[in-house]
Amino acid sequence: MHLEHQIIKPTLLLDAAKAQQHIARMAQKARRNGVRLRPHFKTHQSATIGAWFRQEGVEAITVSSVDMARYFSDQGWQDITIAFPVNLRQMAEIGALAQQVTLGLLVESVETAVALHQLPAPANIWLKIDVGYRRTGIDWQDEGLATAVAQVICTAPHLRLRGLLTHAGHTYAARGQTAVTAIYTQMLARLQAMQKALAQHGWRLEISIGDTPSASLVDDFRGVDEIRPGNFVFYDLMQTQIGACSLEDIAVALACPVVARHPARQQLVLYGGAVHLSKEALHEADGVSYGRIARLAAAGWEILPHRVVSLSQEHGIVQGDETLVAETAVGDLLLVLPVHSCLTADLMRHYLTLDGVWLQN
Repeated sequence: MHLEHQIIKPTLLLDAAKAQQHIARMAQKARRNGVRLRPHFKTHQSATIGAWFRQEGVEAITVSSVDMARYFSDQGWQDITIAFPVNLRQMAEIGALAQQVTLGLLVESVETAVALHQLPAPANIWLKIDVGYRRTGIDWQDEGLATAVAQVICTAPHLRLRGLLTHAGHTYAARGQTAVTAIYTQMLARLQAMQKALAQHGWRLEISIGDTPSASLVDDFRGVDEIRPGNFVFYDLMQTQIGACSLEDIAVALACPVVARHPARQQLVLYGGAVHLSKEALHEADGVSYGRIARLAAAGWEILPHRVVSLSQEHGIVQGDETLVAETAVGDLLLVLPVHSCLTADLMRHYLTLDGVWLQN
């Protein structure tokens, strides 16, 4: 069946060739730098896409929840880090996972470290360090708290203090390679300062970093042991604004039926809203954008100079021009390149590849 004929409602299209190229390129960069690539699977959440990483020699992965860890454990992944602070209410499930896989956990408090003494099986423990993002983690200057947490971890013989882990999410506010590299350099210096301080207590700790802008734009990872990017498998408009990729690198697009035309205001209405794209937005020179418009083409899609300017639960409003509105009929399809592909993929749960194959998360 022709691809367009398979689409009757909002459908997340996947350019599998682009995604596989991104995976191969990041795996090659990791090998060149001698670092472990532990990709974050929260972006795609797909067994099939996960298998593409295996083809590039990836053996260790990152997830963002216990449920996701269990899903990928069922797919045969044996080295899994849950890159989210331990939820003590899920200790029974975490314990079951620790008995099945090599499990990595994030800890940033003495209370959590004490609670993990209850685990029935070994686990690798990473100290979550805040290097400036200010979301969560031990402040990079708080050697006292880091030492206290580490000491509690080390009193449990089945817990292994593995290293220092961070997500420098403030790179998402940077624009251009110079700005991203400056944040990366500062991040690494702060992690190494903590690493050196804790080494005085006899702990030899690894360093794990995890943001796509740094992983994409930095070439030299000396001093780092593993990288955990996730978004790079698809990229999105946010990454193009940062400078981590080009528009042509984006590997997913939401195909949306056109349900109304309003020529007087040069707008089109899509069946595709916040429940499909999220309400992530970019502020551009000419206004807010909830997504960039494209059309299906022989080789994937053709990117147009128009954007989604408003979203409600199911509606997406495209601000076009006379030509776009005149050339588009009710019932046609328009594609939306997402602002944040991780959220769009999480909301949609299914992919349709450009060669017409359905993939499920």
